[in-house]
Amino acid sequence: MLKINQALIEAQGISLKRNGRQILLNVNISVHAREIVTVIGPNGAGKSTLIKVILGLLPISAGQVIRSPSLRIGYVPQRFQVSPTVPLSVRRLLTLTHRVAEIELTKTLKETGILHLLEARVADLSGGELQRALLARALLRQPHLLVLDEPVQAVDFDGEIKLYELISNIRKSRGVGILMVSHDLHMVMAESDRVICLNTHICCEGSPVAVQKSPEFAKLFGPKAAGMIAGYMHHHDHDHESHASSHFDGFTPHHGRKHAP
Repeated sequence: MLKINQALIEAQGISLKRNGRQILLNVNISVHAREIVTVIGPNGAGKSTLIKVILGLLPISAGQVIRSPSLRIGYVPQRFQVSPTVPLSVRRLLTLTHRVAEIELTKTLKETGILHLLEARVADLSGGELQRALLARALLRQPHLLVLDEPVQAVDFDGEIKLYELISNIRKSRGVGILMVSHDLHMVMAESDRVICLNTHICCEGSPVAVQKSPEFAKLFGPKAAGMIAGYMHHHDHDHESHASSHFDGFTPHHGRKHAP
């Protein structure tokens, strides 16, 4: 099992320019075992592009991505659409790319709460059920790192809460690192150890409490954003402080100075 202080993946000085447009500029990010790191930012900030760079799906203009030896990554994409006319079952979805023992399939679907949907058609699933199926598919790879691109999109509020609880439980039970892109500010703050605000470059990063107090965060999301997430702060401090403090106990604005939270 990976040690808690081991970096699973590190992106150093990542820059990406395409068609004359700067998409990413000097981005540094790392994810450790048993850590949830969430990237937030406005539309067009480069969040999904950064994920694709980390996955090795896009070439970069500068920088490097360093992966832990033998790193296994489970990926849940931002969009996954199946035509209603395609008779793809959940079982088939989960076993398309590699063979899976029935006992492991059953165990993983129980873990994600959708064992009863094993033979259901993917096209008939609700938004939350589909996200759980995609999460189960990622977990069947026995990953060290989960990469989740907007994992609660097309899910209602109650479904969001349950999905984030599931993601948190997976971190605890499996000891995986989790890199997540999200637009959902209040739930992100409750479930993340570190938050990175991205807008081509990293505007600020740090513990959830520190970031939500930062002027860079207010500039990026507006002065009302801190009020949106204030009700979740005590829950986060109580449940996750020990994880966050292992790697980052403060706030770093874009110019690199560190402040106390």
